[in-house]
Amino acid sequence: MAPRAAGGAPLSARAAAASPPPFQTPPRCPVPLLLLLLLGAARAGALEIQRRFPSPTPTNNFALDGAAGTVYLAAVNRLYQLSGANLSLEAEAAVGPVPDSPLCHAPQLPQASCEHPRRLTDNYNKILQLDPGQGLVVVCGSIYQGFCQLRRRGNISAVAVRFPPAAPPAEPVTVFPSMLNVAANHPNASTVGLVLPPAAGAGGSRLLVGATYTGYGSSFFPRNRSLEDHRFENTPEIAIRSLDTRGDLAKLFTFDLNPSDDNILKIKQGAKEQHKLGFVSAFLHPSDPPPGAQSYAYLALNSEARAGDKESQARSLLARICLPHGAGGDAKKLTESYIQLGLQCAGGAGRGDLYSRLVSVFPARERLFAVFERPQGSPAARAAPAALCAFRFADVRAAIRAARTACFVEPAPDVVAVLDSVVQGTGPACERKLNIQLQPEQLDCGAAHLQHPLSILQPLKATPVFRAPGLTSVAVASVNNYTAVFLGTVNGRLLKINLNESMQVVSRRVVTVAYGEPVHHVMQFDPADSGYLYLMTSHQMARVKVAACNVHSTCGDCVGAADAYCGWCALETRCTLQQDCANSSQQHFWTSASEGPSRCPAMTVLPAEIDVRQEYPGMILQISGSLPSLSGMEMACDYGNNIRTVARVPGPAFGHQIAYCNLLPRDQFPPFPPNQDHVTVEMSVRVNGRNIVKANFTIYDCSRTAQVYPHTACTSCLSAQWPCFWCSQQHSCVSNQSQCEASPNPTSPQDCPRTLLSPLAPVPTGGSQNILVPLANTAFFQGAALECSFGLEEIFEAVWVNESVVRCDQVVLHTTRKSQVFPLSLQLKGRPARFLDSPEPMTVMVYNCAMGSPDCSQCLGREDLGHLCVWSDGCRLRGPLQPMAGTCPAPEIRAIEPLSGPLDGGTLLTIRGRNLGRRLSDVAHGVWIGGVACEPLPDRYTVSEERTDTSIACTMPEGALPAPVPVCVRFERRGCVHGNLTFWYMQNPVIMAISPRRSPVSGGRTITVAGEHFHMVQNVSMAVHHIGREPTLCKVLNSTLITCPSPGALSNASAPVDFFINGRAYADEVAVAEELLDPEEAQRGSRFRLDYLPNPQFSTAKREKWIKHHPGEPLTLVIHKEQDSLGLQSHEYRVKIGQVSCDIQIVSDRIIHCSVNESLGAAEGQLPITIQVGNFNQTIATLQLGGSETAIIVSIVICSVLLLLSVVALFVFCTKSRRAERYWQKTLLQMEEMESQIREEIRKGFAELQTDMTDLTKELNRSQGIPFLEYKHFVTRTFFPKCSSLYEERYVLPSQTLNSQGSSQAQETHPLLGEWKIPESCRPNMEEGISLFSSLLNNKHFLIVFVHALEQQKDFAVRDRCSLASLLTIALHGKLEYYTSIMKELLVDLIDASAAKNPKLMLRRTESVVEKMLTNWMSICMYSCLRETVGEPFFLLLCAIKQQINKGSIDAITGKARYTLNEEWLLRENIEAKPRNLNVSFQGCGMDSLSVRAMDTDTLTQVKEKILEAFCKNVPYSQWPRAEDVDLEWFASSTQSYILRDLDDTSVVEDGRKKLNTLAHYKIPEGASLAMSLIDKKDNTLGRVKDLDTEKYFHLVLPTDELAEPKKSHRQSHRKKVLPEIYLTRLLSTKGTLQKFLDDLFKAILSIREDKPPLAVKYFFDFLEEQAEKRGISDPDTLHIWKTNSLPLRFWVNILKNPQFVFDIDKTDHIDACLSVIAQAFIDACSISDLQLGKDSPTNKLLYAKEIPEYRKIVQRYYKQIQDMTPLSEQEMNAHLAEESRKYQNEFNTNVAMAEIYKYAKRYRPQIMAALEANPTARRTQLQHKFEQVVALMEDNIYECYSEA
Repeated sequence: MAPRAAGGAPLSARAAAASPPPFQTPPRCPVPLLLLLLLGAARAGALEIQRRFPSPTPTNNFALDGAAGTVYLAAVNRLYQLSGANLSLEAEAAVGPVPDSPLCHAPQLPQASCEHPRRLTDNYNKILQLDPGQGLVVVCGSIYQGFCQLRRRGNISAVAVRFPPAAPPAEPVTVFPSMLNVAANHPNASTVGLVLPPAAGAGGSRLLVGATYTGYGSSFFPRNRSLEDHRFENTPEIAIRSLDTRGDLAKLFTFDLNPSDDNILKIKQGAKEQHKLGFVSAFLHPSDPPPGAQSYAYLALNSEARAGDKESQARSLLARICLPHGAGGDAKKLTESYIQLGLQCAGGAGRGDLYSRLVSVFPARERLFAVFERPQGSPAARAAPAALCAFRFADVRAAIRAARTACFVEPAPDVVAVLDSVVQGTGPACERKLNIQLQPEQLDCGAAHLQHPLSILQPLKATPVFRAPGLTSVAVASVNNYTAVFLGTVNGRLLKINLNESMQVVSRRVVTVAYGEPVHHVMQFDPADSGYLYLMTSHQMARVKVAACNVHSTCGDCVGAADAYCGWCALETRCTLQQDCANSSQQHFWTSASEGPSRCPAMTVLPAEIDVRQEYPGMILQISGSLPSLSGMEMACDYGNNIRTVARVPGPAFGHQIAYCNLLPRDQFPPFPPNQDHVTVEMSVRVNGRNIVKANFTIYDCSRTAQVYPHTACTSCLSAQWPCFWCSQQHSCVSNQSQCEASPNPTSPQDCPRTLLSPLAPVPTGGSQNILVPLANTAFFQGAALECSFGLEEIFEAVWVNESVVRCDQVVLHTTRKSQVFPLSLQLKGRPARFLDSPEPMTVMVYNCAMGSPDCSQCLGREDLGHLCVWSDGCRLRGPLQPMAGTCPAPEIRAIEPLSGPLDGGTLLTIRGRNLGRRLSDVAHGVWIGGVACEPLPDRYTVSEERTDTSIACTMPEGALPAPVPVCVRFERRGCVHGNLTFWYMQNPVIMAISPRRSPVSGGRTITVAGEHFHMVQNVSMAVHHIGREPTLCKVLNSTLITCPSPGALSNASAPVDFFINGRAYADEVAVAEELLDPEEAQRGSRFRLDYLPNPQFSTAKREKWIKHHPGEPLTLVIHKEQDSLGLQSHEYRVKIGQVSCDIQIVSDRIIHCSVNESLGAAEGQLPITIQVGNFNQTIATLQLGGSETAIIVSIVICSVLLLLSVVALFVFCTKSRRAERYWQKTLLQMEEMESQIREEIRKGFAELQTDMTDLTKELNRSQGIPFLEYKHFVTRTFFPKCSSLYEERYVLPSQTLNSQGSSQAQETHPLLGEWKIPESCRPNMEEGISLFSSLLNNKHFLIVFVHALEQQKDFAVRDRCSLASLLTIALHGKLEYYTSIMKELLVDLIDASAAKNPKLMLRRTESVVEKMLTNWMSICMYSCLRETVGEPFFLLLCAIKQQINKGSIDAITGKARYTLNEEWLLRENIEAKPRNLNVSFQGCGMDSLSVRAMDTDTLTQVKEKILEAFCKNVPYSQWPRAEDVDLEWFASSTQSYILRDLDDTSVVEDGRKKLNTLAHYKIPEGASLAMSLIDKKDNTLGRVKDLDTEKYFHLVLPTDELAEPKKSHRQSHRKKVLPEIYLTRLLSTKGTLQKFLDDLFKAILSIREDKPPLAVKYFFDFLEEQAEKRGISDPDTLHIWKTNSLPLRFWVNILKNPQFVFDIDKTDHIDACLSVIAQAFIDACSISDLQLGKDSPTNKLLYAKEIPEYRKIVQRYYKQIQDMTPLSEQEMNAHLAEESRKYQNEFNTNVAMAEIYKYAKRYRPQIMAALEANPTARRTQLQHKFEQVVALMEDNIYECYSEA
């Protein structure tokens, strides 16, 4: 490795001066790296390691499950399942070591025995692939000849499918070695795997495997030489294996294509030596092809160089295999489409710049990025061993098509060849195929009748995009017009380079992931968040944030960094990722790096200068750069210190905006700084609480100019930046010229009166002389009285010599120093002092020869300064007649120090002696170290003084070899003076290690540096770049140790450490090796790094902030330390209490014990407890010192007060108690009667609760099936609920005709189920029009525009929307997959609208077309689940409700009953009812006579209904006779019978109302015989009972009892005493009886059958999650609400409230009320808001409050099970929907639906036409013209035809 020269220059720069030692190789710097050196410093802050997971064993592979947010990591002997976000461990499994031998077949092969010894063998993972379609993780290892396991997705510790199958009931599977030997069985042999999607019409997934051959004859095979070794020759290099776990397990892992062919590519045994394949990667491209497009599987591999052949080189290959994309696609062998071509990555420097070995690949959309390395051992291998190249997939495709053309159409042997080394190949050479026209598919994928497999002979070439040593992996993303490339390295670093559209490097960043650990060749972006990258080093898994934009604090830094991911968020004034900036998708809110720093917000203020004495109305702000329009935003001008004024923008604008702002008030102007005539004010524009752009303006004061610059007052005034004027008479500077007197005044700085610079010779001290001062522009003060001022009150008279010269008379100046300079100024006489301008001040130097020159050399050397001194027994002033100075004694070198130094130079050498020159020029270029000049340092040269020697200091140059060199000083006219002194060059200091390698971010931790030759180190410092603060000075302890305090850091990160030894940057060979990877670090030559971690955190043991302590008592502190990774030792902690140290006794990972032995001074009262680690100090608590006497006194006082308060409280309590006792005795008597009544009621309810369950279960014994409605009636009732009831009342009920058995047959007349009734004359045109309209509705663009256009109309009501949605559902019922796609698109629009407002309200109601479409879609998709799973428990619950209601009294008029779930329908009276068993005969419904149970309080209509239910319980309700259609006759005796009616002449009248007759009224006994018969005519005089006027009739309870007359019977008045609320316990009784049936129903709804999972629910919930993720909605509550609104509340609640949609039954008003309570409980169970219940809450919520939490758990479990289901592909869902369409085809008349939809089209024809015209796609496809054709066809006949119809 090439060492670095001093200062960071490469050694080659000095090659001409001295040849390097033999071991040094001058490095080469390729052109791209020179470019990188100019790009500026790389900052690690642009990448951030977010999470790490350490692995105790070496890592092998990882796989990402984006849908589940899971990472699967495979290491040696271990499998880990990690959470994607924080890499926390979720599950793990041990898969090794196991007893194994490479000479034995897998133990899963029972028929193969092995006599070779099996040794404990580590399991290296070879394949880790996800098969989401089957919920599998494919795991293959190196043990057992490359054996694979199928583990469970979501739980890696569990095996999903055992292979071979373990035992019956599975049929025995014959296992062959080829089914078990999947991966390479050697740790160093490569294997790649890829799960291929199932072909259309085929079974499950398939596994593509490429594995290096490790069998007999390879270098991986043990040298055994046994005949059995030939068993291991049969493993193919490439194979496609079956992964279908749902089919025949006997074919699992087989590659049988048909009985005679294998789906493999295997190299012949004799050719394996020439074709050693090493596999790099397998991938699909495109990974998600459009429908009908071809997808290819690619294998990136190396054909390794042959051992021992120097001419042989590795070849990088890319192989392509076609995947089937049609039905029956498995019919083609992989060799038929297999074709390979070479990839060549080479520069322009010929063969020496060829990178021939592929390391890593990453497929982007259009390019394949690949990292190549140069084979080791080539001459330039150390300079640039790796490079990044990019190849276009379009070029790959073109090369493949050209090759097949050259093989079969026009054979060209130099272009393509047949791989004859492959066993499955066809032949040796290409041949022309006559009479065959090659189709595009055959050009891409070959064919069975064409030669195969093929190899393209000419490689695909590319030029390196980037070069650096040790690259191991690559990942690429296209972001904001940049290509961001991430590169891993062998030393654990991650490099990010940004490429522009020309593929040129524009910026670069680097971060260390794990120092010294190579990065694995596969890196992947997080599928759920592309802002993170997953990578793996040899022992770590890391999640890296692709950009840490927050390190850039200004827009210029942010955009100028040229980071593809980062941009400036203008209104938030921060550097962010685009998705982190609000409204970033809109223009001007977010500025990307590609736009350049010129688009950063900037501002100009007008006026830019403000006179402090002038009034200004306001300021104009010119704002430019990328900013959204500020019009309408809350704006202010911010001057700092909370001073703000109002700002406004007149109107919307972008790019250049004008704003107006009020100037800050004059009293708030900032003060002028001292010695300054102006102050600069920074002003920011504040928008929505943030300062988004700033600029400066200046406030100036001309009057301060003369005060600030007294010696240049006039010149400074007239040359100021602002308009100032000079008044000569007043000698002042003003801003208004009118303030000057009328005398002439200068107008420019050149006109100012001033002194002119005149050089003056040095003057000896005490001498008297006259000094002439020249002047300019004296006309303004000609003849004025002047004085000469020399400062410090040294003033002399000034005399005018002429108009331009003044003389200072008899000037005498003194000094006691060697020399002193006196300033000379002219001033006007008088006070205050007013000076003439002296732009170039005159000075007078006064010297004293007697001072400061004890040496002859120094005395005579003063001649250079103009000092007239002579040496004569000392230094004296030379007289006017004395001769010139003589000579001094000869020079003499006495010592040099130090005597030795390192070869790198830099040692500060000091030479001491006498008379070593008079001045620096005497010795300049005169110091020589051997034959090399050593330039003296001017600031270190000192001429000898009294008792001291002259010293010369210079910095030692570099030496060539370790040896002594002479030191001499050469003078003019003299030889080289040396004192026989030599300097020894020694070996350079070497730094071997630093410890520890971690530091808190505050720094100050002692870092020990170990090495050699430190005794030569004069000074050493330590610096951390990128994030380091100021460098720290180190201390040399001895020749092998140095200690350095770690510098502080700006952030938590890992950063390189630099050492500067003797002023030179330390470098060694290892650092230079990384020169090309990181030029900035190479300049410093650093190979050592410090990991900066957060500062440790401490607290007291109980986290208290105050600790009390009594002086004189011993003090022991227990300090809690938060967990960290610093690894601090006990001596690194310092604990202080005030100024007293606390002795540390125990230190563990979490606890520090320390004690104080000396007493703490109580005078201070409070002492801080501080703990220090390095530079970090933390005060964790305060020690409070105080005596115990005060505490005792305070305690006594408090106890006394409490005792007094207790006595007072006791007295008050006794008084209140006596009063309450009297009141209690008074009310007790009133409660006794009520209590006995309540006790009786509760006892009855309890008894009923215990017995009813058994009775009810017995009575629900039904002999026939459940009366489900047919699918078509279910659909019409669900889609058109109100219409269906109207149709039934209008058509169905009146058309009932009674058959001979008494049942009636309903004639269904819903228009959608019958014929399209139009006259035959109109039918052709209308059918053609409807057909054309149907084709329009099947056009997605038309239908979406059509729906949106209608919804925008104000008169298009909600009922119209629902009707349109249902009609569309009927019309498109045969194409449910198309219907689903339309629904999804409309839902996306709805979600966008809801997300902008309140997303939680989405789908809450049914107010739009798409919401009703979703209801219908759920009804269709859930019908089978409803019928097969939920129907039975739902029907049983309905029967249970009806039976329970019928067990008690029911008021026939009000509908209220004794037993109910709804408080409003509760009969709050204690009506005694007794059962009656009646023997009834009825010739109807297939039975003759039955025993029917009724209550004696039942009206006769109620009895009829119970009889009909008993007789017709096995007949659908629509076929029952009605109670009004039958008569009931009682045979009281053999001769006497009565027709029983609700009202007759015997009816009783109470309170003016007629009471309905009951069984008790007629006194019908137990077991009475009754006969029921059909009547021909209905007696409609009574009508239905529930419609009777309550003012005339009643049944059990008189209405409005409270308002009736005061005359009541005794029974009624007694009943009034009972509180009606006591009957609420009957609600609980009913609830308890029905509980089991309700639980069964809820469990059926919220459970998943394994044989029939709810595919539609899974599909739709996944769609909702996808939409939420796209919009950044991460709130789980929002998703829960969406799911609840779409399924439970939209479908199930509708079904629960309307059982008549599902069953052919009678839903009474009372059953409807009970179902409302149950539906409310279901709604509460699906809600996520807490139920705030109290005593005033409605009973329908209170009734099931206790069960709601359990139901909620069931709901959440159901949602979780849905989420965990395997996601459905679009193809699977479309197949399911197509099956649903086929199942119910031809059920509905779609023409009727189309005709109804057309009515809406006709009604809103102009609006629809306008919408079609406005839509570009509709215009392009001329949809409006097609719509006009429909209208034309329909309008000619529609009105006529419909009128006829």
